Amino acid sequence: MTETHILCRSDIAMVVSLDDCIVALEDAWREQGPGATVPSGVLGVHLPSGGLHVKTAGLGRGRRRYVAAKLNANFPENRARHGLPTIQGVVALFDGDDGRLLALLDSMEITRLRTGAATAVAAKHLSRAGASRVALFGCGTQGEVQLQALSRVRPLRHVSVHDRDRSTAERLARVLGPALGVDIDVMDDEIFEWVRTSDLVVTCTSARSPFLRAEHVGPGTFIAAVGADREDKQELDVALLAAGHVVVDVLEQCAAFGELHHALDARAMTRADVRAELADVVAGRAPGRATSDEIVIFDSTGTGLEDVAAAALAFERTLAAGRGVRMRLGD
Repeated sequence: MTETHILCRSDIAMVVSLDDCIVALEDAWREQGPGATVPSGVLGVHLPSGGLHVKTAGLGRGRRRYVAAKLNANFPENRARHGLPTIQGVVALFDGDDGRLLALLDSMEITRLRTGAATAVAAKHLSRAGASRVALFGCGTQGEVQLQALSRVRPLRHVSVHDRDRSTAERLARVLGPALGVDIDVMDDEIFEWVRTSDLVVTCTSARSPFLRAEHVGPGTFIAAVGADREDKQELDVALLAAGHVVVDVLEQCAAFGELHHALDARAMTRADVRAELADVVAGRAPGRATSDEIVIFDSTGTGLEDVAAAALAFERTLAAGRGVRMRLGD
């Protein structure tokens, strides 16, 4: 029985940066195709207060093949009710050639990093080059990494943020404003006035009814819709998706439970109306932004390919650094 590495959140955070993850995801999407990757799969279970999902995918990294399965519990009211994180889980990383369990990784840091990195890659390829004005909905842990990720690919000049808990938004502004060197304004309903003049809009909330509509958004805006990761969650009005140009992380997944899912159900769009999957844009197989005035929406549901790319990177880095705990689980 071979050894399995147990990697906690601090192990991963010590050796993998957001910049590392952006590069890893962009490389994975560029390489996506037969023989290079194993298509993402997902299985979800709904519970009264949240749900669990399993996401899987495989990736050839260098001369080694990896397969990962991430089991995440997502309970949106955890922090308010129990003082627990919204997302908790584990990533199991396997050798893609012989099935050995290489590592068990805490999923919180993997999920945090790869979700922000996905937005950064999408913004790099789909937003206007000089985009600098941001409107952010949702200021929790994911809101923070979304802003950090955008700052890696675009020259941010001003940020407006909103959260249903104003103190959460105020804390984000207080911490990230100086760290990123940008002015961050905390707004309530007037946030929608700022959206109209923003180049970059990110929604990462737990909303179950749409709050961002076509009339809120100006020409040339890039929108990263991050919050809808199950069928009952929705942030964007279907008319906004129909009016814009939609790029998805995985078409089948977004059609099942992303923002696209709601547009399809309302018959505001068909699958043929989707411009591309992000991997095809990154690899140059499909167009991204065609004009400076079009609204481009990235439907980001989070994929197994993102997980395996981040987990493989974390495993290799922690192995080289001698971090983590080694165990023989079969003993």
